[in-house]
This record gives sequence, C-alpha cells and structure tokens, in this order.
Amino acid sequence: MDEVKDNYIDLPTYKVIFMALSVGVIVANMFYIQPIETLITTGYHISSSTTAILAMLSQVSYALGLLLIVPLGDAFNRYHFLQVMELISICALLLAFIAPNVWLFGLAVVIIGLTSIGGQIIIPYIAYLTPVEKQGPILGAMISGMLTGILFARTFSGVIATVWGWHMVYGLAALINLILVIFIHRWVPDDPRTPVQDKKYRTIITSLPKLLKKYRYLRGSSLNAFCMFGIANLFWSTLAFFLVKYFNYNSAVAGSMGLLGIVSIFAAPFIGRMVNRYSPRANIIISWWLGVTAYVIFSIFTHNIYVLMVGIVILDLSTQFSQVTNQAIIQSLSRKSNSRNNSIFMFSYFLGGSLGTLVGINAWSLFGWYGVIVSAVIFLVVALLNFFFLGVPKKLK
Repeated sequence: MDEVKDNYIDLPTYKVIFMALSVGVIVANMFYIQPIETLITTGYHISSSTTAILAMLSQVSYALGLLLIVPLGDAFNRYHFLQVMELISICALLLAFIAPNVWLFGLAVVIIGLTSIGGQIIIPYIAYLTPVEKQGPILGAMISGMLTGILFARTFSGVIATVWGWHMVYGLAALINLILVIFIHRWVPDDPRTPVQDKKYRTIITSLPKLLKKYRYLRGSSLNAFCMFGIANLFWSTLAFFLVKYFNYNSAVAGSMGLLGIVSIFAAPFIGRMVNRYSPRANIIISWWLGVTAYVIFSIFTHNIYVLMVGIVILDLSTQFSQVTNQAIIQSLSRKSNSRNNSIFMFSYFLGGSLGTLVGINAWSLFGWYGVIVSAVIFLVVALLNFFFLGVPKKLK
C-alpha cells in the first residue's frame, strides 16, 4: 500500500520506473509510422505524398489532443481517465493492424495521435502526487521514459516490419498496450483528489488563456520550450540534407545519429536533481549556453563528422535541460491546474518544434546550411530576451 501524506503519495521506486516506462510505451504509438512510410505507400498503392499526410495527421491530432484533451485531467479522475485513453488507443492500434484500406488506416492514425497524449496525463499526475522538493528527479525519469519510447518506436517498427510486415507493428503494439493497461490498473494509485463539481468542457478549455495570463513563469517556460525545441528541430529536419551535401551520406546515417540521444536519456534524471539542488534559473542558463555551443560547432566544423556528433549530444542535452527544468517549474505553479498548465506548455513546445521544422527546411532550400544557423540564432535571441523579460524562478515553490 502506498503511503499517503497530505494528498501526496510516497511512490516506491519500481512504480516510478513503471510510470516512466508507461510514458514511453504510450508516446511510442505515434512514432511507429515513421520508419515504415515506404511500406505503407507500397501496401496501399498510394503516393508518397499521401503517406506523408498520414504521418502529419498523427502529429496534428497529437497537438490537438494536447490542447483539447489533456486539460480534462484537472476535472476528471486521472487514474480512470488514463485507462480510458489507453483502451481507445488499443482499439485504434487494432484498427491500424487490420485496416483493409487507407481510409480506415487514416482514421486509426488520427485516433492513435489523439490518444498518445496519455503520457501527458501521467506527468502532471505524478507531479501532483509528489512533493515539490522531490519532483525534479521524478520528472526527469518521466522525460527519460518518453525519449526511450521514441527511440524504441523507430527501431521496433523497422525491425518488426522487415520480419513480419508493417501491419504486425500495430498488432504487437496493441498487445503491448493491453499488457500496459492491466499493470496501470494494478500499480498506478487512484487519484486522491476530491471530484471537481464544474466539469463543463467549455469552462475547462476557456480557462487556458486565463492561466497563461495569471502565471508569468508559465508564459516564460512555454516560450523557452518553444525556442529550445525549435532549435533542435531546425537541426534534425535538415540533417539528412546536410549529410548528403557535405559527406555524401544517405538518410540511414542521419537516422542512426538519433541514437546519440541515448546520452540525454540517462542525463534527464540528473538534470531533475539539479533543479532541486541548485536552481531552475541555473539550469535554463546552462540549456541556453549548450544550445549556443552546439550551433557554434555546427557552423565551424562542417567537415568533421566526429565533432558534429559531439555537437549533436550537446544539442540533445540543451533540449533536455530546457524540458526537464521547465516541466518542474510549471508543475510547481499550481496543483489544482497542473494538467491545464502542462497542456499549455506542451502545446507551445510542440508548436516550437513544428515551426523549427518548417523554418529549417525553408532556410535550407533558400540559403543552405548557414541559413539554418542564422535561423537558430534568431530562436536563441528570443529565448535570451524571454529570460530577461519574463524571467525564471530562483527556487521552486
């Protein structure tokens, strides 16, 4: 039995690890499509542009879920809410597994994207259950779980599709999620909150702009995440083009570079401990300087693949310093509205990444690699101005 103190629950280590793995398994559902796009194109006899639209629909529906579904966590029992979302996700994965045509598969992809926000139900939930002084490393573990899920999804999908066909990817994913929801039911503690009386959807959604106005540090963290994830996607969206031009490497090499993200997976809990031990402000400064350092490397060492790999690790660490620290900041603002705060933050984070991708591809097309570098400088300048004008708290409250 988990020990309850003042509505906080002292979770044992194995349950924290399980919840981090749950975040990873859930978010992985959205990324299975990426390595198998060519197989889907062949299987349904559709154009590559149509398959690209399917992949985009997964991302867009996830963004809509962040904005329109995650806030409901503040009004409903999150223990039950999470399980309902998982059961819907399992049905969608099974539909993708058996889909006889692209229309049903497209419907499945949209629902998979919407329900992949389950991880963003878990993060504010575990933050609610944990005292502020202990949140840093636990939130770091959740971010590690999410990153692990993304890396796992791409590898798992590619291997399974090669051996058993791409439909089996979704069949096995449905089985994994079914096992997961059984353990969620048994291991995740019930929501200790008193049920909210006003559960009107319109009231919940219209409160989002009010929260953004109310909390200065929510605005600051959201804008910082927008910029720092933006510079990450600037790089990753143009890396394949860069490697072809400067090294004559194919896209497979660009994909394998993503494995360097393993470093940031192990670093995330350490970053979380730094938030508690030192200062969120110090972590945000470190994040910014790491981003600057990475792009200095990218601009100077364009013909040295090994130094560029070091730059990639530094960029990943910059992203994690930003995300883990900002998560700790927004989760400390209000226990009552932490799902809605997380919704605003993650939507801004995702929006920054999407803009980074769009700007990166266009900057490369128009100006080449140094157009990408200049774009990153603009994002970094905005992040710096945000630091001085909206600020970062010295300590979590």
